[in-house]
Amino acid sequence: MSAPRLRNDTPERAGLDPGELHRLVHEVRALTTGDRPWAAGVVVVAGRGPVVAVEAAAGWAVRYASYDEESDRGVDLPARARVPMTVGTPFDLASLTKLFTAVAAMQQIERGTLGIDARVGAYLPEFRAAARHGITVRQLLTHTSGLRPELPLYECADDAERMEMLRAEPPSGEAGGYLYSDLNMLLLQFVLERVTGRTLDVLIHDGITRPLGMTATDFGPSPGAAATEDQRRPWAKVDRRMLRGVVHDENAWALGGVAGHAGLFSTGRDLAVFCRTLLAGGSYGPARILGPDFVELLLTPPGLGFAVDQPWFMGELAGRGAAGHTGFTGTSLVLDPVTDTYLVLLANTVHPRRRAPDSGPRAAAGTRLARAVRGR
Repeated sequence: MSAPRLRNDTPERAGLDPGELHRLVHEVRALTTGDRPWAAGVVVVAGRGPVVAVEAAAGWAVRYASYDEESDRGVDLPARARVPMTVGTPFDLASLTKLFTAVAAMQQIERGTLGIDARVGAYLPEFRAAARHGITVRQLLTHTSGLRPELPLYECADDAERMEMLRAEPPSGEAGGYLYSDLNMLLLQFVLERVTGRTLDVLIHDGITRPLGMTATDFGPSPGAAATEDQRRPWAKVDRRMLRGVVHDENAWALGGVAGHAGLFSTGRDLAVFCRTLLAGGSYGPARILGPDFVELLLTPPGLGFAVDQPWFMGELAGRGAAGHTGFTGTSLVLDPVTDTYLVLLANTVHPRRRAPDSGPRAAAGTRLARAVRGR
């Protein structure tokens, strides 16, 4: 039986309070205004069940030509050269890519080609340090492998040097303790590619985005995407100048743009489809990408790839099993199985340059949606 597809309708039809959603949109639009806006541009998509009750854009997909160090401000493009944000603008998802890698892994676990508690060394014996320390697939998915947050792969001369660095990297912390690391999803990528004989971009396309009709979701380049950063040292790790449509993450860039931790581009609507699919137990329209039991496993605390009940970016949506993630470029999504709601907030907060992370607006948006649920 087909699962209902998303449709645009009124907040009332979604069982959501229109006043709270009006305030949500007003507050999100305000994030792009003022002398130093939270983001140059923003897209928000929110709803309940199969209904999209909010789909709005504000600000600019491309506003700045560069970043000026002396004034600590972006150098505005002429008005005619700026690109307005639209609800269809693609964004560099950054770490939201991890969610797709996690789903791809869960698909292999469901098929029996990957063991959730199997040791990485069983699949990748050449990854000596991971094999020696007994790192497991579950530890990669839960960030409990002990691997440090990242490695300077972007400094390596070639792919051979990058791979040797990864193969030799031991855990820096004790296994079992939580330590968020991009390296977990990078190793998981190589495990998936080994057990399937296919590259990660093909696995995600064939197993997730194509069956779900997510035609705007793919690894870059994405020429029409929202701009990210005037990427230069000393605030960045490499010198690449203003980026648009190519991956922002330096390690994903060094790896050719396809990485388990970053590299995907997508739109608000496509990510709403992704959320809706998981809320519906792995099905959307006639497609099924996971069985309900495996979706439940994916989202059960502490979550496999997904963060669960994190008020710092979910606001009042957190507390009863809400799951989601954030991305360094300004992206985030939250889905709440208890209330059957979803919130996608995409922003180019690193345009024109990265700042200290501020997830207050994400949490505020989550709280608005939580308060919009009737009877809450």
